[in-house]
Amino acid sequence: MKLYDSFRAPNPRRVRWFLAEKGDHEVEIVNLDVFKGEHRAPEYLAKAGLANVPALEIDDQTTITESVAICRYLESVYPEPNMFGRDAKEAAVIEMWLRRAEMMLATPLMLAVRHSHPALAALEKQIPEIAESNHRGGERAMKVFDRRLAESEFIAGDRITMADIVAATAIDFSRMAKFSIPEDLTHARRWYEAMMARPAAAAGVKA
Repeated sequence: MKLYDSFRAPNPRRVRWFLAEKGDHEVEIVNLDVFKGEHRAPEYLAKAGLANVPALEIDDQTTITESVAICRYLESVYPEPNMFGRDAKEAAVIEMWLRRAEMMLATPLMLAVRHSHPALAALEKQIPEIAESNHRGGERAMKVFDRRLAESEFIAGDRITMADIVAATAIDFSRMAKFSIPEDLTHARRWYEAMMARPAAAAGVKA
């Protein structure tokens, strides 16, 4: 398997972190420089179908894009430690929090970065109002996660899951938009510090 990656982007980092939590695996990492447009090259588009990273090339016929879909496939190949749920109830709870992490937190924070950081102006037209609105959306979402983390060590339960990886990578990426967890959200700050202290968090940012 080949993982087409970009070390500057947050979504590929989710997959690298996920793989690091899994430990030993046989996935070749192929880095693409999005600032040079390598994700738009015809040979890559022929595989991935879209100019998106990450993409997991499974075989000559099948390439999967979308970070969570890639991780679901990898979970089936490397089932331990479990990250998506061991039974129907647990899987549903994890899915619920995963979707909340994606829609309420990760998407707004990524938009805040994309529309505010000077380096990303080369990739799209930036609109400051979009950055400001999504920055506030991320702050509102953090209050929801802080309440949850007051009663749970991790977002979806008593162990790390894909929901934690999606949320933590988004928050770390959002430092580029000068976003940080407010001081009074002590449960969220406790969780985030624990996430960033994990060995896999470091593996997620190294080339």
